[in-house]
Amino acid sequence: MFIETRRVGKKQKFYLVHSFRRAGKVEKLRRYLGADLTKKEIEGAKEIAERQLLQRAAVYKKIRDPLMTTLSQEELEQLKYLEKKSHFKIFHLSEKEWKEFAETFTYNTNAIEGSELTEKEVKQIVEKNEWPAFKSKEDISEAYGVMEAIAHTRKTKTHISLDLLKELHKLAFKNSKSFAGQLRKKGIEVVIRDGFGNVVHQGAPAETVPGLLKELASWYNKYRNKYPPLVLASVVHNQFENIHPFQDGNGRVGRLLLNNILIKHGLPPVNIEFTRRREYYAALQAYENNHDLRPTIELLLSEYKTLKKKGDHKTS
Repeated sequence: MFIETRRVGKKQKFYLVHSFRRAGKVEKLRRYLGADLTKKEIEGAKEIAERQLLQRAAVYKKIRDPLMTTLSQEELEQLKYLEKKSHFKIFHLSEKEWKEFAETFTYNTNAIEGSELTEKEVKQIVEKNEWPAFKSKEDISEAYGVMEAIAHTRKTKTHISLDLLKELHKLAFKNSKSFAGQLRKKGIEVVIRDGFGNVVHQGAPAETVPGLLKELASWYNKYRNKYPPLVLASVVHNQFENIHPFQDGNGRVGRLLLNNILIKHGLPPVNIEFTRRREYYAALQAYENNHDLRPTIELLLSEYKTLKKKGDHKTS
């Protein structure tokens, strides 16, 4: 690490810079220490900044790692076996089934994030424009927003891009969040702790978010014709959640993105039910901590079975 100085007007500003090599490239992270500091003040500020930069570098490396490597042939065969073992078959939704799916998905994906609307209330909102009494306007607006975002995934031809992610976020939260459609700005960091104060998730440093999302899109485009759709969708979804690009709303945009990838490969969208949120979170943790995709793929296959059974029951 080294101290970098910049002259801005009459002031001399000091930064601590950490350089590290990653995948053949030199990455740099900076932390502002202050202006017109004495040597003693610089040393005091440097001690804290050094720890912060090392933590940020560790997160950055962890998030970039899956994009620098491909799945081994053995891993790929094991994941294909999961699909085969589950008798996975592509099937398609009718317009009526699409409508029912969109309403069910909207209820579940918002409920996972704390919405208090019931499935019946979501149906009344989107079908009859009837607002339930004593429910928050934020929950109601996000029911409309997620429905609109789902419709967008059906008509867009884009699989994944920075603009698509911003658009999905904007559609879902345009009437509930002032930062709808905007990536996290510099200084807005994400650290999620459990009830004991332990860090269970830390998003990418804000200044690295645009680059990481572009890199994720490049990874997808490189392997979109090599890996099975469930593998592609699982990697993209989990990696998106690790990056955590928005100030809020990442879970819902991530699940919209997951379905967008599946749809573009001719598969029906999948609904992760609110009642299975613990299993869903466990799958995210398995990927974040060990880069293990199996729990995510097993969850998706299980939800597909549920969707197929519902369809069979209606036609019998």
